[in-house]
Amino acid sequence: MKWKKFLVQSLFNWRREPQRIAPPQVPPGQRLYCVGDIHGRDDLLEQLHEQIETDSANHHGPKQIIYLGDYIDRGPASRQVVDRLISNTPRSFEPIFLRGNHEQALLDFLQDAMRMGAWLNWGGRETLNSYGIPLPANLGPEHMELLSRQLAERLPAKHLQFYDALRPDHTCGDYFFVHAGIRPGVALHKQELGDKLWIREDFTRSQEQHPAVVVHGHSITSVAELLPNRIGIDTGAFYTGVLTALVLEEKSQRLLQTSQSGAS
Repeated sequence: MKWKKFLVQSLFNWRREPQRIAPPQVPPGQRLYCVGDIHGRDDLLEQLHEQIETDSANHHGPKQIIYLGDYIDRGPASRQVVDRLISNTPRSFEPIFLRGNHEQALLDFLQDAMRMGAWLNWGGRETLNSYGIPLPANLGPEHMELLSRQLAERLPAKHLQFYDALRPDHTCGDYFFVHAGIRPGVALHKQELGDKLWIREDFTRSQEQHPAVVVHGHSITSVAELLPNRIGIDTGAFYTGVLTALVLEEKSQRLLQTSQSGAS
Protein backbone atom coordinates (compact mmCIF):
# COMPACT_ATOMS: atom_id res chain seq x y z
CA MET A 1 0.00 0.00 0.00
CA LYS A 2 2.97 2.30 0.50
CA TRP A 3 3.58 2.46 -3.23
CA LYS A 4 -0.03 3.58 -3.77
CA LYS A 5 0.41 6.36 -1.23
CA PHE A 6 3.67 7.37 -2.90
CA LEU A 7 2.02 7.36 -6.33
CA VAL A 8 -0.87 9.54 -5.14
CA GLN A 9 1.52 11.99 -3.44
CA SER A 10 3.72 12.15 -6.53
CA LEU A 11 0.71 12.82 -8.74
CA PHE A 12 -0.45 15.56 -6.35
CA ASN A 13 2.99 17.21 -6.40
CA TRP A 14 3.20 16.92 -10.17
CA ARG A 15 -0.13 18.71 -10.58
CA ARG A 16 1.00 21.52 -8.28
CA GLU A 17 4.37 21.98 -9.98
CA PRO A 18 4.37 24.70 -12.69
CA GLN A 19 4.95 23.19 -16.10
CA ARG A 20 8.14 24.19 -17.85
CA ILE A 21 7.47 26.18 -21.00
CA ALA A 22 9.53 27.91 -23.66
CA PRO A 23 10.58 31.51 -22.91
CA PRO A 24 7.67 33.90 -23.57
CA GLN A 25 8.02 36.26 -26.47
CA VAL A 26 6.32 39.03 -28.41
CA PRO A 27 5.93 39.07 -32.20
CA PRO A 28 9.20 39.54 -34.14
CA GLY A 29 10.10 43.16 -34.82
CA GLN A 30 7.80 44.54 -32.14
CA ARG A 31 8.87 46.27 -28.91
CA LEU A 32 6.64 46.84 -25.90
CA TYR A 33 7.13 49.25 -23.02
CA CYS A 34 4.82 48.51 -20.10
CA VAL A 35 4.46 51.21 -17.41
CA GLY A 36 3.56 50.43 -13.79
CA ASP A 37 1.32 52.34 -11.38
CA ILE A 38 1.91 56.11 -11.69
CA HIS A 39 -0.39 57.35 -8.90
CA GLY A 40 -0.27 61.08 -9.54
CA ARG A 41 3.50 61.36 -10.05
CA ASP A 42 3.55 63.37 -13.25
CA ASP A 43 7.18 64.30 -12.63
CA LEU A 44 8.21 60.65 -12.73
CA LEU A 45 6.05 59.93 -15.78
CA GLU A 46 7.77 62.76 -17.63
CA GLN A 47 11.18 61.30 -16.72
CA LEU A 48 10.17 57.80 -17.76
CA HIS A 49 8.77 59.00 -21.08
CA GLU A 50 12.12 60.64 -21.78
CA GLN A 51 13.92 57.40 -21.00
CA ILE A 52 11.57 55.45 -23.26
CA GLU A 53 12.09 57.85 -26.15
CA THR A 54 15.87 57.61 -25.78
CA ASP A 55 15.81 53.84 -25.40
CA SER A 56 13.58 53.34 -28.45
CA ALA A 57 15.42 55.71 -30.80
CA ASN A 58 17.16 52.87 -32.63
CA HIS A 59 14.07 50.70 -32.98
CA HIS A 60 12.15 51.20 -36.21
CA GLY A 61 9.52 48.48 -35.93
CA PRO A 62 6.11 48.66 -34.26
CA LYS A 63 6.18 50.10 -30.73
CA GLN A 64 3.55 50.07 -28.02
CA ILE A 65 3.35 51.61 -24.57
CA ILE A 66 1.00 49.70 -22.30
CA TYR A 67 -0.04 51.58 -19.17
CA LEU A 68 -1.27 49.25 -16.41
CA GLY A 69 -3.69 51.64 -14.69
CA ASP A 70 -3.75 53.55 -11.39
CA TYR A 71 -2.77 56.84 -12.99
CA ILE A 72 -4.48 58.84 -10.24
CA ASP A 73 -4.67 59.14 -6.43
CA ARG A 74 -2.04 59.35 -3.68
CA GLY A 75 0.47 61.51 -5.59
CA PRO A 76 -0.05 65.27 -6.01
CA ALA A 77 -0.68 65.56 -9.76
CA SER A 78 -3.42 63.21 -10.92
CA ARG A 79 -4.98 65.70 -13.32
CA GLN A 80 -1.59 66.47 -14.86
CA VAL A 81 -0.87 62.77 -15.35
CA VAL A 82 -4.12 62.29 -17.24
CA ASP A 83 -3.45 65.41 -19.34
CA ARG A 84 -0.07 63.95 -20.30
CA LEU A 85 -1.50 60.55 -21.15
CA ILE A 86 -4.20 62.09 -23.32
CA SER A 87 -2.03 64.49 -25.32
CA ASN A 88 1.68 63.99 -24.67
CA THR A 89 2.76 60.35 -24.87
CA PRO A 90 6.00 59.53 -26.72
CA ARG A 91 5.85 60.00 -30.46
CA SER A 92 5.53 57.07 -32.90
CA PHE A 93 4.11 54.78 -30.19
CA GLU A 94 0.72 53.13 -30.01
CA PRO A 95 -0.51 53.81 -26.46
CA ILE A 96 -2.75 51.28 -24.72
CA PHE A 97 -4.42 52.37 -21.49
CA LEU A 98 -5.69 49.77 -19.02
CA ARG A 99 -8.09 50.39 -16.15
CA GLY A 100 -6.92 50.33 -12.55
CA ASN A 101 -9.00 49.99 -9.42
CA HIS A 102 -8.40 53.67 -8.59
CA GLU A 103 -9.87 54.87 -11.89
CA GLN A 104 -12.82 52.55 -11.28
CA ALA A 105 -13.23 54.06 -7.82
CA LEU A 106 -13.40 57.58 -9.27
CA LEU A 107 -16.10 56.51 -11.73
CA ASP A 108 -18.00 54.77 -8.93
CA PHE A 109 -17.75 57.90 -6.76
CA LEU A 110 -19.40 59.90 -9.53
CA GLN A 111 -22.24 57.38 -9.62
CA ASP A 112 -22.74 56.68 -5.90
CA ALA A 113 -20.79 59.00 -3.61
CA MET A 114 -22.23 57.66 -0.37
CA ARG A 115 -21.25 54.07 -1.15
CA MET A 116 -17.79 55.03 -2.43
CA GLY A 117 -16.88 57.64 0.17
CA ALA A 118 -14.03 55.42 1.40
CA TRP A 119 -12.19 56.27 -1.84
CA LEU A 120 -11.26 59.63 -0.31
CA ASN A 121 -9.20 57.84 2.33
CA TRP A 122 -7.02 55.92 -0.14
CA GLY A 123 -6.19 58.55 -2.71
CA GLY A 124 -9.36 60.37 -3.66
CA ARG A 125 -8.48 63.44 -1.58
CA GLU A 126 -5.35 64.07 -3.62
CA THR A 127 -7.22 63.57 -6.87
CA LEU A 128 -9.98 66.01 -5.89
CA ASN A 129 -7.32 68.55 -4.91
CA SER A 130 -5.65 68.17 -8.31
CA TYR A 131 -8.97 69.09 -9.94
CA GLY A 132 -9.21 72.18 -7.77
CA ILE A 133 -11.74 70.82 -5.28
CA PRO A 134 -10.92 71.67 -1.64
CA LEU A 135 -12.06 69.29 1.06
CA PRO A 136 -13.64 70.41 4.35
CA ALA A 137 -11.40 70.17 7.41
CA ASN A 138 -13.91 67.92 9.15
CA LEU A 139 -14.97 65.68 6.30
CA GLY A 140 -18.14 63.69 6.95
CA PRO A 141 -20.75 61.65 5.07
CA GLU A 142 -22.83 64.79 4.55
CA HIS A 143 -20.15 66.16 2.22
CA MET A 144 -20.03 63.22 -0.20
CA GLU A 145 -22.81 64.19 -2.57
CA LEU A 146 -21.50 67.74 -2.83
CA LEU A 147 -17.97 66.56 -3.59
CA SER A 148 -19.29 64.17 -6.23
CA ARG A 149 -21.20 66.99 -7.93
CA GLN A 150 -18.14 69.25 -7.80
CA LEU A 151 -15.99 66.54 -9.35
CA ALA A 152 -18.51 66.05 -12.15
CA GLU A 153 -18.46 69.81 -12.80
CA ARG A 154 -14.67 70.17 -12.69
CA LEU A 155 -13.80 67.02 -14.61
CA PRO A 156 -12.94 67.93 -18.23
CA ALA A 157 -15.01 66.04 -20.77
CA LYS A 158 -11.88 64.54 -22.32
CA HIS A 159 -10.86 63.18 -18.90
CA LEU A 160 -14.21 61.49 -18.36
CA GLN A 161 -13.97 60.01 -21.86
CA PHE A 162 -10.48 58.77 -21.02
CA TYR A 163 -11.63 57.07 -17.79
CA ASP A 164 -14.65 55.51 -19.49
CA ALA A 165 -12.59 54.12 -22.38
CA LEU A 166 -9.92 52.37 -20.28
CA ARG A 167 -9.50 48.73 -21.27
CA PRO A 168 -9.68 45.81 -18.81
CA ASP A 169 -6.73 43.93 -20.33
CA HIS A 170 -4.49 43.49 -23.35
CA THR A 171 -2.80 40.51 -24.98
CA CYS A 172 0.35 40.48 -27.09
CA GLY A 173 2.34 37.38 -27.97
CA ASP A 174 2.78 35.20 -24.90
CA TYR A 175 1.89 38.01 -22.47
CA PHE A 176 -1.37 39.08 -20.85
CA PHE A 177 -1.44 42.62 -19.46
CA VAL A 178 -3.84 43.57 -16.67
CA HIS A 179 -3.88 45.90 -13.68
CA ALA A 180 -4.06 43.57 -10.66
CA GLY A 181 -3.87 40.02 -11.98
CA ILE A 182 -6.08 37.06 -12.74
CA ARG A 183 -7.86 34.28 -10.87
CA PRO A 184 -5.60 31.20 -11.13
CA GLY A 185 -7.22 28.24 -12.85
CA VAL A 186 -9.76 30.36 -14.73
CA ALA A 187 -9.48 30.82 -18.50
CA LEU A 188 -8.40 34.30 -19.57
CA HIS A 189 -11.63 34.95 -21.44
CA LYS A 190 -13.65 34.05 -18.32
CA GLN A 191 -11.83 36.33 -15.88
CA GLU A 192 -14.07 38.71 -13.93
CA LEU A 193 -13.42 42.46 -14.00
CA GLY A 194 -13.31 42.59 -10.20
CA ASP A 195 -10.34 40.22 -10.14
CA LYS A 196 -8.57 42.08 -12.93
CA LEU A 197 -8.80 45.28 -10.88
CA TRP A 198 -8.48 44.07 -7.27
CA ILE A 199 -7.01 40.59 -6.81
CA ARG A 200 -3.86 40.29 -4.68
CA GLU A 201 -2.56 37.28 -2.70
CA ASP A 202 -4.68 34.63 -4.43
CA PHE A 203 -2.83 35.64 -7.59
CA THR A 204 0.59 36.77 -6.39
CA ARG A 205 1.13 33.70 -4.20
CA SER A 206 0.14 31.25 -6.90
CA GLN A 207 2.87 29.29 -8.66
CA GLU A 208 0.43 27.99 -11.23
CA GLN A 209 1.50 28.38 -14.83
CA HIS A 210 -1.10 30.62 -16.45
CA PRO A 211 -2.13 30.49 -20.14
CA ALA A 212 0.14 33.53 -20.66
CA VAL A 213 2.72 35.35 -18.56
CA VAL A 214 0.71 37.97 -16.67
CA VAL A 215 2.20 41.48 -16.52
CA HIS A 216 0.59 43.51 -13.74
CA GLY A 217 0.86 46.31 -11.21
CA HIS A 218 -1.36 46.91 -8.14
CA SER A 219 0.69 44.92 -5.58
CA ILE A 220 3.68 47.01 -4.49
CA THR A 221 7.10 45.39 -4.20
CA SER A 222 10.46 46.98 -3.46
CA VAL A 223 11.84 45.63 -6.73
CA ALA A 224 10.11 44.43 -9.88
CA GLU A 225 9.24 40.73 -9.82
CA LEU A 226 10.19 38.84 -12.99
CA LEU A 227 8.81 35.35 -12.36
CA PRO A 228 8.02 32.44 -14.70
CA ASN A 229 4.25 32.93 -14.47
CA ARG A 230 3.93 36.68 -13.82
CA ILE A 231 5.80 39.98 -13.84
CA GLY A 232 4.89 42.63 -11.25
CA ILE A 233 6.10 46.19 -11.84
CA ASP A 234 4.38 48.34 -9.21
CA THR A 235 7.38 49.72 -7.31
CA GLY A 236 5.37 52.25 -5.27
CA ALA A 237 6.23 55.30 -7.36
CA PHE A 238 4.11 57.70 -5.32
CA TYR A 239 6.40 57.39 -2.30
CA THR A 240 9.60 55.67 -3.51
CA GLY A 241 10.21 57.83 -6.56
CA VAL A 242 10.78 54.65 -8.59
CA LEU A 243 8.44 54.33 -11.56
CA THR A 244 9.14 51.18 -13.55
CA ALA A 245 8.72 50.21 -17.19
CA LEU A 246 9.15 46.67 -18.47
CA VAL A 247 10.66 46.42 -21.95
CA LEU A 248 9.74 43.35 -24.00
CA GLU A 249 11.27 42.47 -27.37
CA GLU A 250 11.18 38.99 -28.86
CA LYS A 251 12.39 36.80 -25.92
CA SER A 252 14.11 39.54 -23.90
CA GLN A 253 12.87 41.21 -20.71
CA ARG A 254 14.50 44.28 -19.18
CA LEU A 255 13.59 47.27 -17.05
CA LEU A 256 13.73 51.06 -17.21
CA GLN A 257 13.27 52.98 -13.95
CA THR A 258 13.28 56.51 -12.65
CA SER A 259 15.80 57.37 -9.95
CA GLN A 260 14.98 57.26 -6.25
CA SER A 261 16.33 60.80 -6.06
CA GLY A 262 13.00 61.87 -7.54
CA ALA A 263 11.08 60.74 -4.45
CA SER A 264 8.99 63.29 -2.59
